[in-house]
Amino acid sequence: MKRLFIANRGEIAIRIMRAARELGIETILAVSEADRAGHPATFSDEDICVGPSPATKSYLSRDAMLNAAVSSGADAVHPGYGFLSEDASFARAVVDAGLIWVGPSPESIELMGNKAAARDAARSAGVPIMDGSDGSIADLESLQAAAERIGYPLMIKASAGGGGRGIRIVHRAADLEPEFKIAAAEASAAFGDSSVYLERYIERARHVEVQILADGTRAIHLFDRDCSMQRRQQKVLEEAPAPDIPSHLREQMLSSAVRLAEACQYRGAGTIEYLYDADRGEICFIEMNTRLQVEHPVTEMITGIDLVREQLKIADGAPLAYQQEDILVHGHSIEARLCAENSDMNFMPSPGLVESVTWPTGPGVRIDSGVTAGSTVSPYYDSMLAKLIVWDSDRPGQSHD
Repeated sequence: MKRLFIANRGEIAIRIMRAARELGIETILAVSEADRAGHPATFSDEDICVGPSPATKSYLSRDAMLNAAVSSGADAVHPGYGFLSEDASFARAVVDAGLIWVGPSPESIELMGNKAAARDAARSAGVPIMDGSDGSIADLESLQAAAERIGYPLMIKASAGGGGRGIRIVHRAADLEPEFKIAAAEASAAFGDSSVYLERYIERARHVEVQILADGTRAIHLFDRDCSMQRRQQKVLEEAPAPDIPSHLREQMLSSAVRLAEACQYRGAGTIEYLYDADRGEICFIEMNTRLQVEHPVTEMITGIDLVREQLKIADGAPLAYQQEDILVHGHSIEARLCAENSDMNFMPSPGLVESVTWPTGPGVRIDSGVTAGSTVSPYYDSMLAKLIVWDSDRPGQSHD
């Protein structure tokens, strides 16, 4: 791998460039017309415009991205997260064009991208799963039968879902049909697939997840994170390791994540997500993200492992560089997503000029940012400006038992 095309923007683009630079790899950054003068473009070795400002015509355009990657002379593509990072068709097109895809195989992306199919794969690998329907459901009669078996409250979830879209909570049977229609319509509009599945709804669930690395044959975990602090079904604060998880459930979660990764011959970095039901004392699988996560820095802070560097090395054909016993937890880390928002308007995105920037510094403080003084926050993309990540030797009140 000599020249890496980065099919993304903002802070994750800079994060990937830093890791590539340490490995002696040149970087070519995809930029839309809105991002041509942005901070990441000044950081890359080269940049190439992939289209107009709207994401659908640039960062989400498979053809524009692939044509730019090929014409740039790149030999590899890193998709970052979001946009085309979990698009199996794009991954397959990259591979078919003779380029290295920095991520899992298109087959793994397809398998885990369909949430109902992922549940089946998890069940086959011996991973504890949430009570729910057997596979996808496309008709009301099958939905009603499954709901009667599972009981209320329950969740209707889009089979091809992600990002909190296509989810409806149903508390009583009378609401099942109207909520099903809404969920199916949302799923169709967002993902082009109206099929859904059902899961038991946990009123006081915690969202915990396991970071894994794998080389297609062997997998390891890099411990866990807690992502329960969310707003509008989007994560706001994340921390690692997840506090106050009973040790036997933590071990069940970590070992089952490795089993699932190995069962689907996973390659690269990925995250297995679970719900923790403290009332029942259960950990249950919900989905797998076949990419790098926004919150990956907290795992890097507690393990000392550069996840992007390992992604690049594995994609370039290197075997997994670590044994499980090499991965140890050191201290505790918390990440806060910093967004351009208007607090007087329910924290809606607030685009505009960034006039000045002063980041906190000091021991245990890390900033991952895609903006600097003079940057413009575009209305076309996510409003996240940066991530503030902090580390210390412990977390008051934390318990592993």
